[in-house]
Amino acid sequence: MHYQNITDDSVKIEELFKKDDWVAKRVKHTMEIKDESEKTKTLVVEFETPRKVLSTNEGMVKVDYVGNNSIPVPFWDKVHSYKDYRKQIFEKIAIPQEKIALLGTGANMDNLSIHYEEFDEYYVVALSTAGALNNAIRLGDEKADYIEKDFETYYIKEDGTIAKKEKVGTVNIIVITNANLTEGAMAKAIITITEAKTNVFLDLGVKSTKHPELQSTGTGTDSVIVVGGNGPKVGYTGGHTKLGEMIAKCVKRSVREAMIIQDELNFEYEE
Repeated sequence: MHYQNITDDSVKIEELFKKDDWVAKRVKHTMEIKDESEKTKTLVVEFETPRKVLSTNEGMVKVDYVGNNSIPVPFWDKVHSYKDYRKQIFEKIAIPQEKIALLGTGANMDNLSIHYEEFDEYYVVALSTAGALNNAIRLGDEKADYIEKDFETYYIKEDGTIAKKEKVGTVNIIVITNANLTEGAMAKAIITITEAKTNVFLDLGVKSTKHPELQSTGTGTDSVIVVGGNGPKVGYTGGHTKLGEMIAKCVKRSVREAMIIQDELNFEYEE
């Protein structure tokens, strides 16, 4: 396994879930900014052979790993270059940047939720982190907070001027299936995943952070990775299909559980 190459004594690895030719692990390590050091964790999913994935960060790529990194709370206002910060993550987990599709979050990786569905020859697994206390939003009804120029993020002030500012906090969802998805099916899966995530925001009654009179539909920084497999070919993953149903159920259950734990919500539900 790849992790045999890690020699840093501060790195600890916990296996979370294993299926077919892949394994999900939570890697405990440190991150440094100047003279400060903080402990954190990164979810790393390793595949025996490269997989085609669609990521809202990297786009359509073929990689050996997908993952989700938790930015330590004390560093939220100190990460002035997320690009440089990502480089350090790759060094810490000993994975080259070109071999992994990686998400980032302010949520605690200990609050990761994993849910599994199977039917006939297919299975779906969703691995989610979720938190919405600081940036829940109702898309279509609220003004933007940021503008991007040449991959740099700037904050839009009330007077319309802009200032450099980094974004933190999000709902991150990784969906893995053994179905051999077309690129169109992977893109459609992002719609299915997003609708299921919004379903959770409605069920939990999460209001917009800036406009609490509005029901939110997500946060402004949500991200998704879809990983296809080598099983039967599938060209459509909408809500009327069995695979779409499985994706939605896994996502809803994992996002709901992760958000209840992360945001310490007082909510009871029945399956």
